[in-house]
Amino acid sequence: MQIYLIWVTKNPLLSAAIQFAILGTLGEVIAFSLVKKKLAIPCTWLKLLGKVVAWAILGIVIKYGFAGMKGFTQALLDHRLLPAFLGSGLGWAFAVSVFTNILFGPQMMAFHRLEDNLILRQKGFQGITRAWKTLIWF
Repeated sequence: MQIYLIWVTKNPLLSAAIQFAILGTLGEVIAFSLVKKKLAIPCTWLKLLGKVVAWAILGIVIKYGFAGMKGFTQALLDHRLLPAFLGSGLGWAFAVSVFTNILFGPQMMAFHRLEDNLILRQKGFQGITRAWKTLIWF
């Protein structure tokens, strides 16, 4: 486990890409298989490879987004635009979570949908509103 943690620390973007490529794609295959009640892939093998790449890109976007939201929250605190109690502990976690979900989450989900649409050669954003509602938990 220590070797893994060292590698992830030294390779944050590559590790994010690999982890999202594997886990995101695996999640899609599992979800599709559960619906079909048998092991199945949600698209052709070539399109699935495209989804692997899309998940990898999304992992990098999310790595940057989360780091950026921490910096954004800290900047607001430094400029006294947020109450001081949001600067540590649960207050910090809550503030970062709220800003991430409000300012980063919707665009990230739309970007991911755009990736899927390009790979699957589809148009539209059907179901995106339902996906955005999952961001309300904070």
